[in-house]
Amino acid sequence: MTGPAASARPDASAGDEAPALEVHGLTVHYGDVLALDDVSLTLRRGTVCGLIGMNGSGKSTLFKAIMGTVHPDRGRVAIAGRTPRQARRAGVVGYVPQSEEVDWAFPLSVHDVVMMGRYGHQGFTRRPRPADRAAVAEALERVELADLADRRIGALSGGQRKRAFVARGLAQGADVLLLDEPFAGVDRPSERTISELLRELAAGGATVLVSSHDLEALPRLADEVILLLRRVLLHGSPDEALQPEQLARAFGLDLTGRSED
Repeated sequence: MTGPAASARPDASAGDEAPALEVHGLTVHYGDVLALDDVSLTLRRGTVCGLIGMNGSGKSTLFKAIMGTVHPDRGRVAIAGRTPRQARRAGVVGYVPQSEEVDWAFPLSVHDVVMMGRYGHQGFTRRPRPADRAAVAEALERVELADLADRRIGALSGGQRKRAFVARGLAQGADVLLLDEPFAGVDRPSERTISELLRELAAGGATVLVSSHDLEALPRLADEVILLLRRVLLHGSPDEALQPEQLARAFGLDLTGRSED
């Protein structure tokens, strides 16, 4: 990643030789419900990985466990060699949640939301410096929201909201970016803008894990794909993941593409 956000990221050298993301034996329960079952995966730097699975397959739980906001029963997560807490504090990892996890009524402007990505660079004072303002301005330009910087986040369209949260990750300068359904409910221009940005980030050395239900766009977006159904069913190329027999395992489809009863 280039620009002010990347150059200002604290502690950038730590963990540079480690894989971008390692998950080992992750198991998570919500009460008696098994959400993740012995999930293990490794992502290398400079790639976009698609995370595919049906609703309830554990995708959002995996994101939250990687971020450290859900605590597993077993297993561990390493983000560029750091624990989730260390990675968050160092600004190494960014997260774009699903829309329903955000309080859109909270009175924040688009600029405020994107500036939140700079908090790790500002210390306890939370006072924006010139480098912070430059990183936010650059991120807003890249997601084509510069002219809406002063608008309340809740007043944006679905696609614009998603772009604002992607801009927050850009401003943060995160080396690992997690996006939970960023294309759900967005218009085609926003989907195209987000997809192009993710590819640019990977080309610059960042690692992107993105969940999506858009299987048609998967080969253009992702270098590799994980099929998840509480456990990893497959971690391979988009071509492998889109084979009918693999989709049948992940989505309960028959080989003609019809849903099973």
